[in-house]
Amino acid sequence: MTLSVAACISLLCTAEEAVYQDLRYQIDNNYLTAEVVSNPRVKGEILIPETIVVGQNRYTVTAIGDGAFKGCKKLMTVVLPKTLERVYRSAFDGTGVMLNKDNWTDGCLWIDSVLIATDKTIKPRFEVPGSARLIAAGAFQGNKTIIRVELPASITRIDHETFRDCKNLEKVTIPETVTSIGEDVFLGSGIYLNENKWKKGALIVDDCLVATNDEMPAKYVFKNKTPIRLIAEKAFAGRKTLRSVTIPSSITTIPTAAFYNCESLIEVIIPQEVRVVGNFAFYGCGLLKTATLPNELDRLGMGAFYGCRNLKEQVLSERLTVLEQATFLGCYGLKQITLPSHLKRIDNGALAGCSGIESIKIPQSVEFIGDMAFAGCSIIRELTIPERISSIPKQMCQGCTRLYRVNLPEGLYAIGDESFEGCLALERMNIPKTTFRIGVRAFRNCQQLRGLPLVEHIHVIEEGAFQECKMLEAIELPASLKVLSKNVFNQCINLHDVTFNSALREIGTGAFSQCRSLREVTMNDSLQVIGENAFLECKNLRKVGFPRELKRIGNGAFMDCESLRQPLFPPQVTIGKNAFKGTRK
Repeated sequence: MTLSVAACISLLCTAEEAVYQDLRYQIDNNYLTAEVVSNPRVKGEILIPETIVVGQNRYTVTAIGDGAFKGCKKLMTVVLPKTLERVYRSAFDGTGVMLNKDNWTDGCLWIDSVLIATDKTIKPRFEVPGSARLIAAGAFQGNKTIIRVELPASITRIDHETFRDCKNLEKVTIPETVTSIGEDVFLGSGIYLNENKWKKGALIVDDCLVATNDEMPAKYVFKNKTPIRLIAEKAFAGRKTLRSVTIPSSITTIPTAAFYNCESLIEVIIPQEVRVVGNFAFYGCGLLKTATLPNELDRLGMGAFYGCRNLKEQVLSERLTVLEQATFLGCYGLKQITLPSHLKRIDNGALAGCSGIESIKIPQSVEFIGDMAFAGCSIIRELTIPERISSIPKQMCQGCTRLYRVNLPEGLYAIGDESFEGCLALERMNIPKTTFRIGVRAFRNCQQLRGLPLVEHIHVIEEGAFQECKMLEAIELPASLKVLSKNVFNQCINLHDVTFNSALREIGTGAFSQCRSLREVTMNDSLQVIGENAFLECKNLRKVGFPRELKRIGNGAFMDCESLRQPLFPPQVTIGKNAFKGTRK
């Protein structure tokens, strides 16, 4: 199965929007965090809380999004939460807070102890006060007055574009308390434009590598008198000639998108000291073969190896409890992966498109599996789903063409939409007694599916659930089922035996269309509706027993059932257009 670009992108968009006390937030269900997003009509005074409650979950407010209050001219006062970790660029642009000159002190706009922006009245040599707890992204951007900046020990992050285009900037003192640096922090600044600051294609500020250019060698080894302790986000991104990197032992974090789209990168030597590999760290490194992960890695970020098609094998740290979204998505060269024994979550698309993996052993500790987790793993043959999983997610094994056996846990209550669609080799599925729902196209095009006992508690079989299951021969509808949905058994060309339950009231549109092996159908007494095209082109259907309570036969219901002699039916029945067209007179 080939995953579309749109499908891949959607995997990474799990955040949802929510409204809490008149403010809009984007919430992350994985980390239980919230970010304030666009609120164009806010005015007066607002207090942003430290936590919000949505549904049954409590989320910590950690960020103010890009342009969150932009243009709110009547917004005069803001109280920020102590939990805040980031304020994105232009969050307060054009607000009353920013436009009110009384809010500016010595060329700085402060909200609480957060530095939001600066202007030309700032001192050329500026020392950020020790009371500052946060600097907004782009706070100094474009400031041509500033020459030197000293950051206090209270600052832990320099966010993206903080000093961008500060053309006269000569020096920034970065304290050891800073643990992360965003992308393009110094782009276009005096530091960035000073050729003497660059060594072998790398720009190093204090002991932090903040940017690279195309002059760096194909094989890069960190060599500096002072050990490099930090690498900025996207520091190596797009370096098309880079083939090998040896990361020094002084590095504990490979940041977000550090090697993003390094198309020629073959080898990365990662020291055992690294504890975090950030989101999209090696995204699009299609030639990457060697990237041995540390034994004590605490986090492997979402999309970390997205599209690394030449990776062959990965053994994951036992300290990992989450395999994040799209971590190995599209790594179709990956032959083997060993999951941690205490893993709790496998998020959306974590191993999607890994068409080279022959087997996946899911630890019994796993309590959550996300949508498309194994979609497109085309050569895996067997899966055992852990006992703590209560619902099979959407598209979990879609396109796993050689999967022939799936062991489902007792206690399962639902099989998700398209979860096994296109599993061409799947022969049999034992559905637990607790299952009440089979999702849309859940088993569509499972061409070898022969045996599928439907348990008594199933209340819902959704549209196209067994469509194109060409080897399915017999089905007994569960007693709890009242409606047979659209196209449920459409094109099940070998289906010859259907046992209707006593409670069924409606056969949906196209439910048995093109089931050409059906010869005789005896319907239950409670059936009231036969939908449009329900038995369309069932060419060998010879006999139908209609119930006395039947009220409607839809358009084309038995059209082109060329072996069927028009039967007798109760007088109260409404017969749709062409319901029996093409049948025997």
